[in-house]
Amino acid sequence: MVSSEQRRRQLAREKYDRQMERRAEAEAARKRRTTILGAALAVVVLAGGGTLIATGAFSSDDKDKSTSAANSPQAAPTQATEPTTPTRKPVEGCAAPAPGAPNGKKWQAEPAMSIEPGSAYTMALDTNCGKVTIALDAAKAPHTVNSFSFLAGEQYFDHTKCHRLTTDGIFVLQCGDPTASATVPGGTGDPGYKFADENLDGATYPAGTVAMANSGPGTNGSQFFLVYKDTKLPPKYTPFGKITGGLDVVQKIAAAGTLEGSPDGHPMADVTFNSVTVSRG
Repeated sequence: MVSSEQRRRQLAREKYDRQMERRAEAEAARKRRTTILGAALAVVVLAGGGTLIATGAFSSDDKDKSTSAANSPQAAPTQATEPTTPTRKPVEGCAAPAPGAPNGKKWQAEPAMSIEPGSAYTMALDTNCGKVTIALDAAKAPHTVNSFSFLAGEQYFDHTKCHRLTTDGIFVLQCGDPTASATVPGGTGDPGYKFADENLDGATYPAGTVAMANSGPGTNGSQFFLVYKDTKLPPKYTPFGKITGGLDVVQKIAAAGTLEGSPDGHPMADVTFNSVTVSRG
């Protein structure tokens, strides 16, 4: 028969065993929580590290400012500001362009030769800022002159804008891109075909030179530039003509600067070709 003392000891042992079991369960649960929390923190740290790497280089001032703003209880979320649109100002001598839009025609291949390389050709740029006449060099750049004669005959250049002006180191007005606009930088438009470089041996670019703009060897299309001040460039851009009248028009456009106020941007003058023609003689 179990005495009362033995029964008391048995109950105490059972109680102790239950306490130890609960403690073991509690410790196991605590370890699980610690493991999960540690893993979560590791993910946060890695994510934070990735953000720092991705956001890249800041100056020390930028770091200090961002840290103090984040730690300050008064710091408020910053709002993104919309980019401001530059304001176009009137340029003396420039009128409103003639109504119309580029026809955007495309061709699959360079046009067949239709000019006589031994003959003289003249290109007339009738712009809203004045007229520019160019003597084309069909003897040294026959394919280029032939392409311009073809495109002008197709009214390809009519109502297109001169989309780029450079005023520091390189002094050119770039034109001939039907996709260019006053708000979206151009430089990607072409007639659908490319043709080879010409007349590069010893090529130089003094004021009055008219040459092809390109994106590499043999990538000539419809874009060209007018040099309004002596410019040093490598002989990579086909010179195909000389300005014989209206250089002052281009210089006036250049003097007005760029729309963005930078040395390389859209011309402040909204230079547009009302028409472009090529004639023999």
